[in-house]
Amino acid sequence: MSNKILIIEDDVGINDMLMILLRQNGYNTISAYSGTEGLLVNGSGIDLILLDLMLPGKSGEEVISELKAKYNVPVIVISAVHEVGKKVELFELGADDYVTKPFNNDELLARIAARLRKSNERAAAEQLTYKNLVLNKNDFSVTVKGRNLELSKHEFALLKLLMDNPDRTCTKSMIYDIVWDYENSADDNTLNVHISKLRKKLKEFDPDEEYIETVWGIGYRLKKLS
Repeated sequence: MSNKILIIEDDVGINDMLMILLRQNGYNTISAYSGTEGLLVNGSGIDLILLDLMLPGKSGEEVISELKAKYNVPVIVISAVHEVGKKVELFELGADDYVTKPFNNDELLARIAARLRKSNERAAAEQLTYKNLVLNKNDFSVTVKGRNLELSKHEFALLKLLMDNPDRTCTKSMIYDIVWDYENSADDNTLNVHISKLRKKLKEFDPDEEYIETVWGIGYRLKKLS
């Protein structure tokens, strides 16, 4: 699947040029012509943003701040501003890279590829996979066979602990310490109820697979792959 890049640039000629350049190199693009529009069209499907600073509506600085508060998406600033102080300020706001106008197309493409590569590596590190189960640490989502599985806070933490330790048994004391963070409410009955609910939800989504097994007297672990 091609990466999708959002271009936020009010100069129509530059926006069109970037759109053509990126599409010729295999990327999908969305164009916005103001800071406000850029924030409206941005979403979880965007893989990288090219951002001008001098924008109508919200400024580039405001856009970076609001974007980074909601999405962990790489932002490359493209601007005619050359001052080092401004670059430092933008990096402190959350910008990932800075390219000055006029720019070299090949250099821009190389910077885009590098940022996407880093982003993909980070996303892979934040994702745990076991059988048909995928857990994302970054957005706290869980899918089974591509379907979103709704879990409570403790159910998610419990599943994450098991998937973080696929080759070991998680003892009850370990589970209490990490999942319940030393809460007094945590006891054998509480743990058994959460394990039962988690197993039931997984079974509803994937009836042919077993994901969690009990190690009697010790704790729980992921069921070993046969």
